[in-house]
Parts: sequence; structure tokens; C-alpha cells
Amino acid sequence: MIFRILGFLLLIETVMLLCCGGVSLFYKENDLQSFLISSAIAASVGILLLAIGKGAEKSLNRRDGYVIVSVAWVTFSLFGMLPYYIGGYIPSVTDAFFETMSGFSSTGATILNNIESMPHGILFWRAMTQWIGGLGIVFFTIAVLPIFGVGGIQVFAAEASGPTHDKVHPRIGITAKWIWGIYAGMTGTLIVLLVFGGMSVFDSICHAFTTTSTGGFSTKQTSIEYYHSPYIDYVISIFMFLSGINFTLLLLMFNGKIKKFIHDAELKFYFICVSFFTIFIAAWLHLTSTVGVEEAFRKSLFQVISLQTSTGFATADYMLWPSILWGCLLIVMIIGACAGSTTGGIKCIRMVILFKVVKNEFKHILHPNAVLPVRVNKQVISPSIQSTVLAFTFLYAVIALISILIMMGLGVGFLESIGTVISSMGNMGPGLGTCGPAFSWSELPILAKWLLSFLMLLGRLELFTVLLLFTSDFWKKN
Repeated sequence: MIFRILGFLLLIETVMLLCCGGVSLFYKENDLQSFLISSAIAASVGILLLAIGKGAEKSLNRRDGYVIVSVAWVTFSLFGMLPYYIGGYIPSVTDAFFETMSGFSSTGATILNNIESMPHGILFWRAMTQWIGGLGIVFFTIAVLPIFGVGGIQVFAAEASGPTHDKVHPRIGITAKWIWGIYAGMTGTLIVLLVFGGMSVFDSICHAFTTTSTGGFSTKQTSIEYYHSPYIDYVISIFMFLSGINFTLLLLMFNGKIKKFIHDAELKFYFICVSFFTIFIAAWLHLTSTVGVEEAFRKSLFQVISLQTSTGFATADYMLWPSILWGCLLIVMIIGACAGSTTGGIKCIRMVILFKVVKNEFKHILHPNAVLPVRVNKQVISPSIQSTVLAFTFLYAVIALISILIMMGLGVGFLESIGTVISSMGNMGPGLGTCGPAFSWSELPILAKWLLSFLMLLGRLELFTVLLLFTSDFWKKN
């Protein structure tokens, strides 16, 4: 059954590759051949896997879900790197895989140093990898799993980000279709607004794909700064913020449950976080430089939302700002936006639960016999969810520290090691130092790129999904 589903996924990827081939054909550019060859390879392997899985038992257990999710991401990246490599646009296997994993994990870190020189088909493929990867390749297949007569809840449990998974509809496939409807609707609206702002239709589509997926790949080397347009800055800021909200919460809002939307604890925390850091950074920029109030606010708002939602677009090189502001942006990168969105980082809901656990611990010291439940949105958070959140946060910190040490051991600078590791685990894009928003990551050592590619996958699938495959218990039959 796993082979069958992976085969079906590869056929979906084949269609995506052919779409990009259509873009190449439209612009009469020479990357068409690389897309046709890549499509043929992906389709052949897909058909072979479907044949192997023919007549498979129509059932999936929880373990199968975890295998499908992890293997699907790697498979998509391996076949997705083919157009870059076959066409010679990224001649290194390491770099081609890194760029593709960065796309499908919606990280946005790039090794390209001259993006504008790339043909339209390749640029469209970069944007499309992020758009499909944003809400999850596998989340997309939940809507089509019923074709195989298989329920999608096991896959959803493995792929959905955050400690809680809200089901708006009892049938998870219908929920997936609704959420994809909102996702596509937001993308379409943003395309129209960006065209009104003076962006070309092609650039508007690519930037809309990478904004709603909070991916951050741009068609320009200098990212959104290239346009020097306050209108574009504000429009993209708004849509990055919206994309950082839990999609099931957006669904509830569209269904008329405004009260539940407004009073959501995670949304409040997310809004307060963005507001506080935006105002603090804007005030600091205005008071310590010649930047005007509006410009300071706009640049601060854009960078804070871009990094908190793990999008990674830039309208300024924040490495030229005072170093205290790097610290603020690093905190924002670690926190991340809401669970159930396309974003990375630890996620706001976990921060809310951690704050409440700490608050209760202080009360418990004063009143040892008191029973103090942790409540979020008037619901009691079970001890098992609390322990999962604590375990996740501890594991996140340990993996980050070990990875930073490995990066430094590979000869990468201290600031760059911290920036690239936090950025990769949080699926951000830009890092710190010479891996900041004004630079690509092309100069990193080969082993560092493979480590960061793995961290992108870990971060995108919330650590446990991938690490579970490396435990002996997972492979025991009972």
C-alpha cells in the first residue's frame, strides 16, 4: 500500500513537472527538455511502484502513516531535483538536493547566486515546490486517499503540525479539501493584488505561491526589496501573517464562528508577539538611525512577520541593523507562528502551554497540594500533551545545540552556525552573518548542506515523525 501511495504521489509530481514544462514552452526557453526527461523518469518509477502495489491490502496503521510522510518528502525531493541537475542549472547533486528540499520543506534557503539568470520554467518550479510543500504533500493526498479506499487519519496524525489536531469535519478528507480551498483562494487573491501593485503576472504567481506557503523563494536575488514598493511590502506582510494562522481556525472563521476565532489563545499570543517585536524594532531603528517612522515600521513589520511565519522574504538586510535586533529576530525565528499553518519553528501553541506550565509550577511551590490544571481556550490540556510539548522543546534545543557544534566543527563561523541551524530547523530561509538575507548559502561545506537538508526535513515534520524511524521499537512487529 505504501508503494502504491508513493507511486501515485510521483504521478502527481509528474503533472507538476509537466506544468513547469508548459511554462518553458510558453517562454520558448531551453529548460523544456530537462522537464520532459524529469517527467518521464518520475512517471516511469511512479507506474512501477503502482504496479508493485497492485492488489495491496486497503489498510494503513499508524506506523505506515509515519513511513509514508517521511519517505514521501525525501522521494519528492530526489525526483524534484532532476530539472536542476539534468538541465545543468545546478550541476552539483548536493546543491540540487539542498535547493529542492529547501523548496518542499518551504524553508527558502538558496544556493543560487544569480536567480534572475534562471529560465522561467525553473523559477516556476522553485515556487511550485514551496506551494505544494507548504500545506504538506501528504496533506494534499489525504483528499485523494479515499481513491484507494484508505482513511487518511494515520497520515494526518503524522503530518499535521502542532500538539493538537483540530478536525472541523468528522471526515478528515473533507477537512483537507476545505483547507486546500482556503489555501488556493488566498493564493489567487494575492496574485490579483500583486498584479495591481505593478508586479508582472509571472512574478505575482511565483510570489503568491511562496507567500501563502510561507516559503520565501523569490524570482529576484534581492527578494521583495527589489520592488521598492510600500504597497507590495504591506500586501505581502498581511498575507504572510494570515498564512501563519492555524488553517482550521481560518476555516471556523469562514464558517461564521468569529467569536472562537477572536478568542483563540494561540492567535492572541501570535498577534501580541508580532506587535511587540515590530514596535520594539521600529522604535529602535527610528531612534538610532535616520530612518523615518513609516519606513522603520514597515521594514520592522515585514522582517518580523517574515521570520516569525518562517517565510524568509526580505525588504532589508537586517545584518546591517544594531546587533540587539538580530537577537530579537532570532527569538522570533525560534518561536514561529501557529500550529496547523504552513509555518515552522516551535509554534505559538507550545509556547502558550509552556508559559502556563511554568506559571502553575510557581503556584504549586506555594500550594503543594493544589490541583492546578493547564487550560487553553477553556479546555484542560492533558498531562500527556504537556509531556509531549516539554519533550519536543527539549529535543528541539538538544538537536539545535548538537547541530551548531557540528557546523562549527565543519569550519562554519559561530554566528553562521547558529543562524543556519535555527533557520533550517524552523524552515525560515535566511540566517545570520554571511548566511543572512543578502547572501546565498552556496559557500557552505558539502557535509553542512546535507546536515541542513536533514534539519529542514526534521523541522517540517516536527522532529518525532522522522526520528521515530530511527528507533528500534518502531520496526518491531508488535
